[in-house]
Amino acid sequence: MSKILFVLTGASQWTLADGTGHPTGYWAEEFATPFHALTAAGHRVTVATPGGVVPPVDRASLAEGVAGDRAAAEALAAELAELPELLNPVKISEVDLADYDAVYYPGGHGPMEDLAVDADSGRLLTAALASGKPLGVVCHGPAALLAAELPDGTSPFAGYRLTGFSNAEETAAGFADRAVWLLEDRLTALGADYRAGEPWAPYLVTDRNLVTGQNPASSGPVAEELVKRLA
Repeated sequence: MSKILFVLTGASQWTLADGTGHPTGYWAEEFATPFHALTAAGHRVTVATPGGVVPPVDRASLAEGVAGDRAAAEALAAELAELPELLNPVKISEVDLADYDAVYYPGGHGPMEDLAVDADSGRLLTAALASGKPLGVVCHGPAALLAAELPDGTSPFAGYRLTGFSNAEETAAGFADRAVWLLEDRLTALGADYRAGEPWAPYLVTDRNLVTGQNPASSGPVAEELVKRLA
């Protein structure tokens, strides 16, 4: 059995370019799919958030038609509302990477609000990348990579092949012209070798111990890759 650290956003609002807040949180599928895959394989999951706050779920990710039919959406919402791992998170600042065998960051727009500027998360990501342990990141989760920095001020992720929610997808979702910044642009600016597949289709990019998925549909392939690497 391996121990996996899931790092989730603690933000329930995403600040848009006009200063208004858009309801957000973590995206349910991007948490639940890897959680189920890893625990079914016998692994143990611990959740960490900024300050140890209970992570808010993006209610849009629990909508009928997004999380399946009505029965499936209601079942997922009920599970997430009672899951001990989500109700008892640890503080990112108190995480000891040595206690875990892999690290995983799901998305939702929440990470663009808090994890993108969270120094504790940035240090954890820098250490996780250097450790060689599997590091999985999905959708808007790569926003957290923006807070990772080497002593010389450069990004440890510079030169790594990776993916994340694309500009095309943000445009289709109706947020490209409302956001302060776009994830694809920022990942490219930090020196990462950003790759994108077709919008909304599963797309996985691996480079050394870094495993990234483009969108919610990619959380399954990322989970499968993590399970394989932990076998």
